[in-house]
Amino acid sequence: QVQFVESGGGLVQPGGSLRLSCVASGTASGTIFSLYDMGWYRQAPGKQRELVARISTIRNTNYADSVKGRFTISRDNAKNTVYLQMNRLKPEDTAIYYCNFPTLSYGWGQGTQVTVSS
Repeated sequence: QVQFVESGGGLVQPGGSLRLSCVASGTASGTIFSLYDMGWYRQAPGKQRELVARISTIRNTNYADSVKGRFTISRDNAKNTVYLQMNRLKPEDTAIYYCNFPTLSYGWGQGTQVTVSS
């Protein structure tokens, strides 16, 4: 089993920055975390959850067009942790942010709320 705990969200003004963290824990996390791609997802009110950033095992990264150039995903395999640095935030970035393995079927954590508003 793997559980995800996301943190780092909050209320920020447009143009501001936040850094999100997600720790994977559980009996399988230490074994598999470094072996698979990790992703950050978000779900805004009334919308479907979407993948916004993905990092491979060799740290290749991909981003949704809406966040490209503003968000940076990174990972620390020794800590079973994935990060999302979010800069130049916009009101449309307001959502609950989650992490997960894009290619595995594990449950979702509670997420962390990001609200961008003046």
